Amino acid sequence: MNAEIIAVGSELLLGQIADTNGQYLSTELAGIGINVYRHTVVGDNEERLLEALKEASERADTIIVSGGLGPTEDDLTKETLARFTGKQLFYHEASLKKVEDYFAKKGSPMPQNNKKQALYTESSDVFYNRAGFACGIGLEHEDTLFLLLPGPPRELKHMFENDVKPYLLNRLDENALVLSRVLRFFGIGESRLEEQLIDLIQHQTNPTIAPLASDGEVTVRLTAKAAGRAEAEKMLDTVEAQIQNKVGKYLYGKEKETLPSQVVRMFTDNGLTIAAAESITGGWFSKALVDIPGASGILEGAVTVYTEQAKTKVLGVDADVIAHHGAVSSECAEQMAEKVRRMYGSTIGISFTGTAGPGSIEGKEPGTVWIGVADSRQVTSHLLNLTGSREHIRRLAVYYGCWFLLHR
Repeated sequence: MNAEIIAVGSELLLGQIADTNGQYLSTELAGIGINVYRHTVVGDNEERLLEALKEASERADTIIVSGGLGPTEDDLTKETLARFTGKQLFYHEASLKKVEDYFAKKGSPMPQNNKKQALYTESSDVFYNRAGFACGIGLEHEDTLFLLLPGPPRELKHMFENDVKPYLLNRLDENALVLSRVLRFFGIGESRLEEQLIDLIQHQTNPTIAPLASDGEVTVRLTAKAAGRAEAEKMLDTVEAQIQNKVGKYLYGKEKETLPSQVVRMFTDNGLTIAAAESITGGWFSKALVDIPGASGILEGAVTVYTEQAKTKVLGVDADVIAHHGAVSSECAEQMAEKVRRMYGSTIGISFTGTAGPGSIEGKEPGTVWIGVADSRQVTSHLLNLTGSREHIRRLAVYYGCWFLLHR
């Protein structure tokens, strides 16, 4: 299959919200072997949506439309599809009852427009919306499969994962299983990683290898097609081993693992605890850990010491160290890490100090970051010279902190 994704909503064109649905759908479709060749964004306008459907149907055999299934006058996706295919619209009884029950429970009359959420086109398969009200649609028309999904991301993801993905898999080759595996790398850029894997990428057939840069790291999606799971797993294992031989030192996890989740897992498995002293990261590191289930078993505590005064008064960093070396220095980072470790009685202490911009601090250019790591045996520090926006620099500092902990 080759697919196109059409996102419907004037708020997308106005920049009021981002089209995260498109990113999610592309990732999920790639995982089951469906190529996405084009994304289109259309406002709440029937004629322009009609034109988009016509153009997409001439290129793709699968068209996924997100949004425009709601109760308002400008929610016209189902009506437009019916017009394009010449199909009639009917009410899906289970979906309509859900809407009616909702208003009955509220004790208020149901606006007639809300019935629109239960519409579906004749000859289509209906996806019941367990996370909302507007039902989805799967309709094949003139060798093109149209899939209509709700716009709210929570509803779309729930419907796709539970109904649409199995629906698509059933339509793929019945004698073939498509299996994907995501490898996660840090400390190497996308172009450098691709350069190291170029011989594998150029000769890929099955499995396929797809590198992708994302938020400070690089992922590689491997996709294999085989007669069964065991055969597909073996194919993926073979390619993964080849990749490991080339760039294994940058590989930190698979699938939905993250650097913070790996830190929590490693510390839990080894009975270690950590405390953090954060300046430039402003609490981002400790939040990244707390976002992971099980963090309460390894994180003793954290302090945000943004000013020089806080570093000396709260942590007890020597004023002379800051006076002679500055707050953005290896000496300050190392003292911060050791002081916070002793403060909380943790196995490991980590610190972050630096400048994220826009201006320089102590003559240090934006992106200059020192990370300190302390245990009972030694204290070390690591200098980073990062680039990018203020937010990107701070986020990368957190990721590097996790990386140094995993490789201490």
